[in-house]
Amino acid sequence: MGTSLIDKGQFQFKYRKDVHDMGDTLLYRLFRPWLFIHFIFSLTPVGMLQSRLIKILHGFTKQIIKERKEYHDKTNGRYLADFSDKANEDTDDMTCNLRRKRLAMLDLLLSAHRHNLIDEEGIREEVDTFMFRGHDTTAISICFTIMLLAEHPQIQDRARAEVKKIMEPSNGKLSMSDLQKLPYLEMCIKESLRLYPSVPLISRAPEEDVTLSNYLVPAHTTVTVHIYDTHRDPKFWPNPDVFDPERFTPENCHGRHPYSYIPFSAGPRNCIGKETK
Repeated sequence: MGTSLIDKGQFQFKYRKDVHDMGDTLLYRLFRPWLFIHFIFSLTPVGMLQSRLIKILHGFTKQIIKERKEYHDKTNGRYLADFSDKANEDTDDMTCNLRRKRLAMLDLLLSAHRHNLIDEEGIREEVDTFMFRGHDTTAISICFTIMLLAEHPQIQDRARAEVKKIMEPSNGKLSMSDLQKLPYLEMCIKESLRLYPSVPLISRAPEEDVTLSNYLVPAHTTVTVHIYDTHRDPKFWPNPDVFDPERFTPENCHGRHPYSYIPFSAGPRNCIGKETK
């Protein structure tokens, strides 16, 4: 978000703990259908705890947004300029480099806000999504990838050799362009996400009636998509339980159904963290 947590002291530790506690309250409610009714849930101790946690979490997010807005006010918003704006063509290289270096997701949201493309509540929701859900999903993916590599030494050795070949010339200092030179490691990560997607299922509510094969799904019906099972459909994934990064070579990907692999969902409501992961 372009903001350091180093100087936040105990507040940052409390935020992290509250994020964990918030996850516990969500799971507690998820497995007790009678608490799906908000009024009933709000009267329970867990419901009251969740209300307190939400206030704290939203307060932290609003503080991050406030500090970033103040930063851009002090710099006259010069780091928020639209890159596609022709007026920027005459901007000196130093300013462009500074802008690229400092630009973060929150900056893009604030720039959109200045152009009335999103309100402050919308900014808070997007920041909450990234801060609340962006760290544990990435951690889960990394853990499963490491586990699978540990269980398959030959695959691990090949991935290690690829990384070593790229890192040696730069003494271990990877650049963004270097990351594009690790195709096998990328295939390993994709295969890990196929077997163990960070979010195993998602829900959607179609805004209009949808016909799936010969079955009509009425509008506003809650539809659950089991990503875990979709990624194990033998029609698209032979020997689906086997860890095989070769599934993601360009040749093997060619012609595969685009929705047979959806670790970040798909369509206009896909995960906003897709590109960052």
